[in-house]
Amino acid sequence: MKFGRHLGRKARRWLLIAAGVALALTALINNWVINNTYSYITEDWALLPDTDTGLVLGTSTLTRGGEPNPQFKGRIQAAAQLYQAGKIKHIIASGANPNSNYNEPRAMRRELIKAGVPGQAIIMDFAGFRTFDSVARAQAVFGLDSITIITQRYHAYRAVFIAKKLHLKVAAYAAPGEEPSLFTRTMVREYFARVKAVLDIYVLRTAPKFLGTPQRVDTGGPTAEPDNP
Repeated sequence: MKFGRHLGRKARRWLLIAAGVALALTALINNWVINNTYSYITEDWALLPDTDTGLVLGTSTLTRGGEPNPQFKGRIQAAAQLYQAGKIKHIIASGANPNSNYNEPRAMRRELIKAGVPGQAIIMDFAGFRTFDSVARAQAVFGLDSITIITQRYHAYRAVFIAKKLHLKVAAYAAPGEEPSLFTRTMVREYFARVKAVLDIYVLRTAPKFLGTPQRVDTGGPTAEPDNP
């Protein structure tokens, strides 16, 4: 019994050490991602370079409580503002569409048109299943070498980090919308998503889930659907 208790205490100690190391690594990686990208993100559209294409990253139109999502609204507002100011000429609305009742690109296109962006300036990317896919497809499918990313600041750090490591010329416009607090579910998820982005790039060598047929932004149609959804 004494031997068993000793092993139990030792196992708990090693588990605590492992958890501490994991948390420290997570904090270090998050600091690296933020410090590496902070200067590429602005809330002032006048400071952005003129770029042919803006990439709007998808999110739900509604919150978990069923209310209109201020982050979705903010991204639409920001993208429309950049288009109308002449900072971008085309918009890729990139997001997920897991079923007929949930389609982020179509929802973004609908609201962008309501905000005054002409339909022919909007390209829907239905294979933006996650941030990595949206950014990587901008390069691999749409043939872009520079983009303006449009999303909230907390999310832009990760998106810009991915774009930089894929050797894209990138800037980001921090869209209005409530930034999540430090220990909310959204923010905790983002901490670990940043770690996953680093692993995707440096360890796993991840590719987008779907690539499909290359499509030029200036001559393509309104959609870019995966070949094998």
